[in-house]
Amino acid sequence: MDTLERFAHETYTVRKKIFNFLSTGFHIYGPDGNLAMYSKMKGFKLKEDIRLYTDESLATEVLTIQADRVIDFSAAYTVKDAVTGETLGSLKRAGFKSMLRDEWTLFTSDGNELGKILEDSTLKAIARRFIDVLAMLMPQKYHVEVNGQTICTMQQTFNPFVMRLVVDFTPDTNNQLDPRLGLAATVLLCAIEGKQR
Repeated sequence: MDTLERFAHETYTVRKKIFNFLSTGFHIYGPDGNLAMYSKMKGFKLKEDIRLYTDESLATEVLTIQADRVIDFSAAYTVKDAVTGETLGSLKRAGFKSMLRDEWTLFTSDGNELGKILEDSTLKAIARRFIDVLAMLMPQKYHVEVNGQTICTMQQTFNPFVMRLVVDFTPDTNNQLDPRLGLAATVLLCAIEGKQR
């Protein structure tokens, strides 16, 4: 599978094992269930630097996600194509707003605002943060909105041992979101999941 094929699917599943304190592995599967990409992030890092590879051998890097500061409270994350060196865009957390409900702003490669990533509901988001059992019973769902229209969803599925987000690009009929940026956003959401609690 070449690099372009890895980003050509309409749906993906991103999986992260919950109980792994020394390092975090993210498996990204295509709709056929085959591994499309893999990321391994070392634990206890002060500044996020996430790399996506073609597989678990870590031999071929395809994407990088790098934070602009040590504290991720309102950090911006730049996403680059590791093969071409092209900057694909960036994501920035909404600081205080994300304490109650996750909100991110997506930017194009030239720094213009592209859209927002929003957690599904403020009420559900608050309940998830303060009542652990509700976090399990009401898995998170994110919407990527451009010009007020949902063009992508990221739906968490319940599993106490594995965090799983299903990414669906099918609403993006006009190809407004680069799937590389969308997948980087999904991995980043998995990476920071739980840090706000």
